[in-house]
Amino acid sequence: MAAINFRHLMYFRAVAHDGNLTRAAAKLNLSQSALSVQIRALEARFGHELFERKGRTLRLTEAGRIALDGADAIFAAGEDVAAALAGAGAARAELRVGALATLSRNFQLGFLRPALTRGDVRIVLRSGGAAELLGELAALNLDVVLLNHPPGRDNPARLVTHRLAHQRVALVGTRKRVRGVRTAAALLAREPIILPTVDSGVRAAFDALADRLGVVPRVAAEVEDMAMMRLLAREGVGVAVLPPIAVKDELASGALVEAVRLPGLTENFYAVTAPRRFPNPALRALLRGDVAT
Repeated sequence: MAAINFRHLMYFRAVAHDGNLTRAAAKLNLSQSALSVQIRALEARFGHELFERKGRTLRLTEAGRIALDGADAIFAAGEDVAAALAGAGAARAELRVGALATLSRNFQLGFLRPALTRGDVRIVLRSGGAAELLGELAALNLDVVLLNHPPGRDNPARLVTHRLAHQRVALVGTRKRVRGVRTAAALLAREPIILPTVDSGVRAAFDALADRLGVVPRVAAEVEDMAMMRLLAREGVGVAVLPPIAVKDELASGALVEAVRLPGLTENFYAVTAPRRFPNPALRALLRGDVAT
C-alpha cells in the first residue's frame, strides 16, 4: 500500500478546518485549482470522498471526519515531539458525546465510566437541548447523544435509538419532610412537591397518578434541570419527583431519603446514534456494556 503524502494531508486539514476552498488556498499560497488537485489525490489514496459541497461551503463526509481526526492527531504530535517521545503525546481516540443539559449527571458518569478508565480514549462531552444535539449528531460532529426520551418522529435524520436503562421514580426529600408518611397519597397531600416541567414524560405520568389518587399536589416548583431539583430537595423546599439515580450520593450520605416509589412512573435513558459506515469502536464498547446506575 502506498504511503500517505503528508503534504496532501496538511492541505486537506487546512480546508477541513476552514470549510472554504478559496480561503484555504489563499492562506496556503496556492491556487484554488492546485489545492483541489491535492485534495482529489488524497481522496484517491483513501478511496473515499472527504467533502460534500453545501452551497459555498465544504462539509466533511463521514470518511472526512475520520480523516480529520487522524490528521489532527498527527500534526498535534508533530508540534510536540518531546512529549511524543516521552510517551505523553501519544494520539488517543476521541469520543464525542452530547448529553441533554437536564440529564442526570450520575447516569452520564455511569455510561461513560468504562471509557473514562481507558488511557487510549479522550472524551469530549457537550450539553445542550435535544434538537441542537441531534442536529450535531446528524452532521457527524457527535458520536452519540444521551437523552431521557426518544427523538420525536418529526426528526428528519435517520437515527438509531438504544434504550440503555430505566429506573422507577420516587418521592425524595429530607428526613424531616418525609418523616412518618408511608404512602404516596399521604405525602402528596401533606408536603409541597418539586416537579419536572410539563414537557417531561415523567410529569405527564405523575399528573395522571395524582388524578387517580384523588390528590391535588401543592407545587413548590416546576424545574427542568434534575440537578436543580436535587438542590431544592436538599434545601428542604419540598419533596421531589425524581429517579433515585439522580440523587444517589445524597441518598448514600443521608442528606435525602427515598420515601416511596411512585407506581407506574419510570425514567428511561437512551443513547441515540446515527448510522455510520465507520462507527467509533469506543462507542460500540459502551453500547454493549451495562450502564452503572
